[in-house]
Amino acid sequence: MASTGVPSGAIVALRRTTPARHTFYLTEHDQSGKQNMNNVLSIQSHVVFGHAGNSAAVFPMRRLGVNVWPLNTVQFSNHTQYGRWTGSAFDAEELQNVIEGIGAIGVLGRCNAVLSGYLGAPEQGRAVVEIVKMVKAVNPRALFFCDPVMGQTGGCTVAGGIEDFLVTTMPEIADAIMPNHVELEKLVGRTIETVEEAVDACQEVLARGPRIVLVKHLLDRNSRADTFNMLAVTPTEAWFAQRPLYPFARQPVGVGDLTSAVFVARTLQGDSLRTALEHTLAAVNAVVKATYDAGRYELEIVASQDEIAKPTDRFPAIRVTGTETVKGG
Repeated sequence: MASTGVPSGAIVALRRTTPARHTFYLTEHDQSGKQNMNNVLSIQSHVVFGHAGNSAAVFPMRRLGVNVWPLNTVQFSNHTQYGRWTGSAFDAEELQNVIEGIGAIGVLGRCNAVLSGYLGAPEQGRAVVEIVKMVKAVNPRALFFCDPVMGQTGGCTVAGGIEDFLVTTMPEIADAIMPNHVELEKLVGRTIETVEEAVDACQEVLARGPRIVLVKHLLDRNSRADTFNMLAVTPTEAWFAQRPLYPFARQPVGVGDLTSAVFVARTLQGDSLRTALEHTLAAVNAVVKATYDAGRYELEIVASQDEIAKPTDRFPAIRVTGTETVKGG
């Protein structure tokens, strides 16, 4: 098996450096050369109290300079790990009607990206597919970022049929897909125990259509137990990075939603895959650390907003390979 070069020692946080750029997405400019604002349609759950779904994603993306159009799939009083909540899911028809309304005033073509997260029912998933088609019909350069929330991790509860829909449908239409470890295993139908195996799995998912796979939380039997691992893979490169894992008595909800949001924003702003991964890891680390230090259960997103925009620390990513060398690596 090829060596990944994954460090076995302590995680070292470095000071931030000037970010690199890449060509996955070219930020548009107007005739004067001024950069146009990126617009992201974020289709996720919403909680009135706390931070999960759009409640964890919208503010960070805006703080990073992205204009967000939030479309809520559900509205709950709070996230489901409190054990009780009120609220309901929106009908799939309602979601499409909202987008048709945006199209009717002639601005849907300004949407640069669609981000989907928690879905309340399979019908909502089919509505997301139609919405992505509507957006790409008026802006073929628009990107679709899919966070395939399947439950059974992080305390998330999803409706029946969601998992099958996400596994069979979303990789075929997503430009980028952002699973956690368990979700990646579901996407490929097998157990993953190492970084190399995860890279292989990501390449298998990429073969179905996406251009990027971001593994928001990767479990690796060769990594220390006190580390939190992430992996970003394209057909030509793979990057692995680690941050500290904080020993919460009760793990906060919404970390994955925050992670996806920061990665989407930085990718749209033109970061290289490596830089987007490093910024995402550092920004989320700052929020999680602040939450842990404050003894909170809900994420300290607003209090950490400056660190989301410009993280003080940086956790360097290293280039890795699968059991077979990544193409062009």
